[in-house]
Amino acid sequence: MRRVAKLAFWLGWIALLQGCMCLPEPLEPQYGGGILRNADFSAGLRGWSTFGYGSIAESKSAAGNAFAVALNRTRPYQSVSQKAYLQRDTHYTLSAWLQVGDGSADVRAVVKTVGDFVHAGGVVAKSGCWSMLKGGLTAASSGPAELYFESNATVDLWVDSVSLNPFTKDEWAAHRAESVAAARKKTVRLQATDSAGNPLAGAAVSLDAVRTNFPLGAAMSRYILTNSVYQTWFASRFAVATFENEMKWYSTEPAPGREDYTVPDAMMAFAKSNGIAVRGHNVFWDQPSQQPAWVQSLPYPQLLAAASRRIHSVVSRYAGQVIGWDVVNENLHFNFYEGRFGWDASTAFYAAARLLDAGSALMFMNEFNTLEQPGDMAALPDRYLQRLRQIIAAYPENGAGMAIGLEGHFTNPNIPYMRAALDTLAQAGIPIWLTEVDVAAGPAQAQHLEEVLREAYAHPAVQGIVLWSAWRPEGCYVMCLTDNNFKNLPQGDVVDKLIAEWRSTPRAGATDAQGFFEAELVHGEYKVSVSHPTLNNTVSRSVKVELGSGSEHYFIDVQV
Repeated sequence: MRRVAKLAFWLGWIALLQGCMCLPEPLEPQYGGGILRNADFSAGLRGWSTFGYGSIAESKSAAGNAFAVALNRTRPYQSVSQKAYLQRDTHYTLSAWLQVGDGSADVRAVVKTVGDFVHAGGVVAKSGCWSMLKGGLTAASSGPAELYFESNATVDLWVDSVSLNPFTKDEWAAHRAESVAAARKKTVRLQATDSAGNPLAGAAVSLDAVRTNFPLGAAMSRYILTNSVYQTWFASRFAVATFENEMKWYSTEPAPGREDYTVPDAMMAFAKSNGIAVRGHNVFWDQPSQQPAWVQSLPYPQLLAAASRRIHSVVSRYAGQVIGWDVVNENLHFNFYEGRFGWDASTAFYAAARLLDAGSALMFMNEFNTLEQPGDMAALPDRYLQRLRQIIAAYPENGAGMAIGLEGHFTNPNIPYMRAALDTLAQAGIPIWLTEVDVAAGPAQAQHLEEVLREAYAHPAVQGIVLWSAWRPEGCYVMCLTDNNFKNLPQGDVVDKLIAEWRSTPRAGATDAQGFFEAELVHGEYKVSVSHPTLNNTVSRSVKVELGSGSEHYFIDVQV
């Protein structure tokens, strides 16, 4: 094992948790390296090989820390590698500490299996300090595999503290259940007493949920305005709505100066009348093809005027009525406005949105593939955090109310990578929402949806989920929850099952000899009713169960 002073070790972790992803020395391998041999290179290069006909060497830092270097690289995949045997249907967490000899480079971890190359995570590695790559994969079959690293630049690549650790799906689910219990539930202890303060044994206690704290929502389409069955189906399930297309610029201003908010206004009225919160989606979209047709070719002065009119129009109109804004959609993958206005266009838009809606609405960076695709280097969690910090650093006031929006358009979900990405993003210390969750069609669509939703709900940094399942007669974007008669499809059954599970069911029982009644409840608001056979009345009160350490203790005084 590497000899690292305890002080340096803990200072390293403190720096990491504060969002500093680059350390002077790497930390110890997670799980002792898991199934990898010589994970910290303390035994030189034993157990490690050259991948891609490159050259590798052992090196040491001034502090005596040993690591491997892939040098004289002429191909992006030339690196150190280690072979291992993977077990089918087993989750593997992956981590490594990386550095490059000069500048910076996007580095990706790849697991070569029989017939496939599986992307397992990536990081922006820099010279002069160590960056942590955190990812994972699920083995599709049992067999030999080889872990290696590739980059977008052929600079020297330094590798240290590598870990590949297996978890059975039962072990993974058990950890997830523990996380749910810690992040979403709390043990509540009630004590019933009479007017003199004496405990009431055998008092009947019932707890009925008024609301739960965790917001689960879905996209809705304009068809909800004219379909009463759709209205009933939606309002009975979801606490949050995102208008699928109706608030976007191309919908509200199809021609220059011809604004029409009739449809989103009506959808907002429906949401309000049913107690449904609304996310504002979106103010701008950085993808060139998603601009209103008349916007795409505008010269700079006219585009600036049109963009200013747009943000003032939509944000001012719905200020105080939405719980969040997707201010600039997908500005990691696209740069329409940065290309026309300069690198700080997004920063300016976020600052303007906050001035126009100075309330409690969250300001989201909404992006795809940060959770879904470990091979998409443009959307790496590390890259997301860099962009977020740029927006805040250029205009510090943007830091107030910023939030992380992760779309979540999955094909074949990589659950270990999803958890690793959430862990990395959680270091920002701001709310995380999954904003557009769907899963591609296929025989395992419902199963995959359940895995994604359970994983998101279990992560303590996730504060809300919105499904991208707006109903349209011609079909949904990717994933429907019902047929055209609003009868559940398997995906809808999954959602209803989780809604029932995440909403605490009514609890009832009797107090013990000391007048106590104890229950584990999901965070939310409850109506507590207490009665006793010897008394003539029932006492009810509201109890809020919220995040915090320890259990909550309430005294219910039952008057004679």
